[in-house]
Amino acid sequence: MENVVEKLKSLGFNSYEAKTYIALLKKYPATGYEVSQLADIPQSRAYDALKSLANEKIVIASDDKPQKYSPIAPKELTQRFKRKINSTIEYLEKKLPDVKEDYNEPLHNISGYENILVKLKEIIKNAKKSIYIEIWKEDFKHVEKELRAAYDRDVDVKIVALGEFTTNFGLVYQHAGAKEIVHNSGSRLIYILSDIQECLFGKIECSATWTKNIDVVYLLLNFIVHDMYLLDVGQNFPEQLKYFYGAGMKNLKNKILSKDGVNIH
Repeated sequence: MENVVEKLKSLGFNSYEAKTYIALLKKYPATGYEVSQLADIPQSRAYDALKSLANEKIVIASDDKPQKYSPIAPKELTQRFKRKINSTIEYLEKKLPDVKEDYNEPLHNISGYENILVKLKEIIKNAKKSIYIEIWKEDFKHVEKELRAAYDRDVDVKIVALGEFTTNFGLVYQHAGAKEIVHNSGSRLIYILSDIQECLFGKIECSATWTKNIDVVYLLLNFIVHDMYLLDVGQNFPEQLKYFYGAGMKNLKNKILSKDGVNIH
């Protein structure tokens, strides 16, 4: 029932009003005293909530002494809010000014592992066409269900698997350099791109950036796609790459990065 209370609060009820309405659905008509007992709230708070709900015509007060209250039906309540929300959205669509031509989508910082996971799952659930993702084994287990559901609704799922794990869905490339990346960056990383419209990237254990900025989106798309190009070539021509570039492509890394003193996978 706490979930129902929270959902009612998201529609504008306070906690006492939500509990009062739910109590009346269980027993009506009821006096303020009876409501306070059913809802397990102070009697004064019950009367305040009943007065407020009566003003909003969500409960109906009788002329009896003592006064008794009855709730409107849940279907009537939800339909009322649907009409109100739809009306508000339609009004805003017409009246809000257009964004200026040089508008740039901002970059949003998300801190904390659990918060980053919540955003990651949200991105996956909202994907309609494609998902490109680079993810560690330790983190994949938390979003595997959502990725599988996306694949099952025909979203094209492509995964770079950092650490040894496999799936029975999507296109998966195994990346052998997970330990080296963690050593160089100090954290596991996350990269995800959805529908070529939004992306999330950063150190998944502490801080990540989410944005719909199209320039950043295309930058991350190129990063992930080129990682997949190299991994695909590496899988098909392992001996040739080792011959030309050395184990772990060491010679190529030295050629490109040695003067900068940069460690990168």
